[in-house]
Amino acid sequence: MKSHSSWSVGYRKVSLMEIHMIPELRNPIMVIAFGGWSDAGEASTGLISHLLNTIGSDEKASLIAEIDSEEFYDFQVNRPLILISDSLIRNLTWPGVEIFALPHPQGERDFIVVRGVEPSMKWRAFAAELLDFADDCEVSLVISIGSMLADTPHSREIPVSGTGAHPEIAARLGVEVSRYEGPTGILAVIQDACVKRGVDAVALWAALPHYANGTPSPKAILALLHGLEDFLDITLPQGDLVTAAIEWEANISTLVADDSDLAEYVVTLEESKDSNITAEDNGEALAREVERFLRRQLNVEGDSESQS
Repeated sequence: MKSHSSWSVGYRKVSLMEIHMIPELRNPIMVIAFGGWSDAGEASTGLISHLLNTIGSDEKASLIAEIDSEEFYDFQVNRPLILISDSLIRNLTWPGVEIFALPHPQGERDFIVVRGVEPSMKWRAFAAELLDFADDCEVSLVISIGSMLADTPHSREIPVSGTGAHPEIAARLGVEVSRYEGPTGILAVIQDACVKRGVDAVALWAALPHYANGTPSPKAILALLHGLEDFLDITLPQGDLVTAAIEWEANISTLVADDSDLAEYVVTLEESKDSNITAEDNGEALAREVERFLRRQLNVEGDSESQS
């Protein structure tokens, strides 16, 4: 195993990343998500897990690097966990970041996916370490995945927005320029570092209903999956997300129905959402659904031909 970069602290030598391998991938895209501040409904980290469990099934995904938790985490904020195996062996699991190579045989480009807990400190050093590794792997595009709470109804499509941190990059990649001002998280720090390095970077964010906070949202994961498909013009496996999304919406509807004040509030959100949808919006949404359907059909036909 290879240590990525290090410096001396007194007499100690501190390594920030443990690299298991530098994979050979096709023009890889790095997709990043962190638990915590930018992971409402566990949707952003849920998307990474979904990609690993579908594209990365059959041992296609491989752990290629880990970022040392000792330098970047406050363990009083993100405490290690004790897990006990079936044989009653105690294992201590530390918060950290794992990086996986994820070949995508059905597409023209492969993925490198990054999943972990948002670091507590040294964000600039963290971003530099991650992007140094991205450079080693010849990553040409970094996509940050986030999810936030908003005034949006659970019974409507989960909105997903794509933004870029720099006007030139946003225009070239076909996304909006981010106009957000205020406190931010590690994803924005990584995007800023990408801009300074001349690396293409975009962010995809899903907006979840704030009254459904506290429960994982497969509907939001599915929305982010569709957002990633639309941005990259590819097809990704849905697995059981559609069924899980329907069940999630039904469960939230049941909870809402039991609270008259909340039910009235949700109706207000639905009316506001519906009144702001134009015929053009409906047409664009339908066009996106048709494009996704056609991509999936072509993908199925391609798989059938390869097996015949």
